[in-house]
Amino acid sequence: MSILTSGLRRTAPRPARRLTAALSLAVVGSLALAACGSSADDSAASADTLTVWHYFSDANQVKIMTDYADMFEASHDGVTVENVFVPYDQMNSKLISAAGAKTGPDVVVFNGADAGTLALGGALAPLDEQWDAFADKDQFPDSVVHTIDDTTYAVQGYVNLLGLWYNADILDEIGVEAPTTIDELEAAMAAAKDAGYAGMTLSGLPQSQGEWQAFPWLSTEGFTYDAPDAGALEAGLTRVRSWVENGYLTQEAVTWDQTVPFQKFAAGGVAFAQNGNWQMGTAASDADFEYGVVPLPLGADGQVYLGGEGEGIGAFSKNPDLAWEYLAETYYSADGQLVAVNNVGSLPSRADAGQDEAVTGNALLQPFSETIARFGANYPASVIPAAAVADVQLTVGQAWSAAIGGQKSPADAATSAVSTLDGLLKK
Repeated sequence: MSILTSGLRRTAPRPARRLTAALSLAVVGSLALAACGSSADDSAASADTLTVWHYFSDANQVKIMTDYADMFEASHDGVTVENVFVPYDQMNSKLISAAGAKTGPDVVVFNGADAGTLALGGALAPLDEQWDAFADKDQFPDSVVHTIDDTTYAVQGYVNLLGLWYNADILDEIGVEAPTTIDELEAAMAAAKDAGYAGMTLSGLPQSQGEWQAFPWLSTEGFTYDAPDAGALEAGLTRVRSWVENGYLTQEAVTWDQTVPFQKFAAGGVAFAQNGNWQMGTAASDADFEYGVVPLPLGADGQVYLGGEGEGIGAFSKNPDLAWEYLAETYYSADGQLVAVNNVGSLPSRADAGQDEAVTGNALLQPFSETIARFGANYPASVIPAAAVADVQLTVGQAWSAAIGGQKSPADAATSAVSTLDGLLKK
């Protein structure tokens, strides 16, 4: 598919191509319907079948899984890779339940921030032996290696983060430039609304996806997990609630995961979308307008999580050696990381090929690269105890959702959340 910059109109899709040049994180110094395969309840593997659990429903992200299966099967005669779709909000519970029954997948592709939850839940196998022997491990920064209590459980093959997508046709019509400050963003959303357009799409789910989307706007008001302040949290929640009250953002956002709001944006009629670099494929295939990306217009204290999926081996994999070969030859290989770039625009985590034209020549990736340098933050925050990560994300995600949906005032949501966080962060 062709890649758009803010000054070009989408051209007809071209066939995806597999490149061989390496690609890396050095440019920055991290859900189609049902995926291929059966449900997570059918995960029994034979000696020549490798089961891979994931939660992708976006067509372009599903294609990554299909491409990896094709790559691995082509070099392993007789092996079948079975990609198994598990809904995002069920992944952790299904993995931990399967581990309790001494079963589960061979390979797990999961929200990287949940590494501690899954490791402590017994769902991931230690990777120390394999990782220590991996010839290319020095190409990966420490920030993408998930270690719990000095044991490695997963590594990320790419990095994802949030930016501000904009509909250039709408901005041209209303006579504004892509915003660089929050004041400019809100003025642009007001002008878009006056012209009959929606202002913004984002996810307001009351869980980790909501917390992921909330954190930039909360942190820019001074909220941190080092010392959670109810006043700062209230300020961030008040701002997003004002977007609802002013008609820029629909309350329906409380039911949207990160796929739906971008689909709404790509369909047209929306000025902005807070979403990630992984939506490049959807933008190229679905948007019939000129579009671009700028860094989220945050203040000096603003932070944007550097996230992405972690990949590991199931604790009760029937084919652990084959599972490691799969990871090493797909997610962790230089050629394999190009698949994620070409399909969705994820930034590779390897540091040995950062000058490849696929990244350095892509104008849509540059704002995300700039964001990493200006606002990049560890995901999850290092001060959160591993055992508390899921509960912390749930707590803030619920406050975010309650404010957007009007179930609680920003003040009440903030006070309740900080009271809970104080206990969780002391674990």
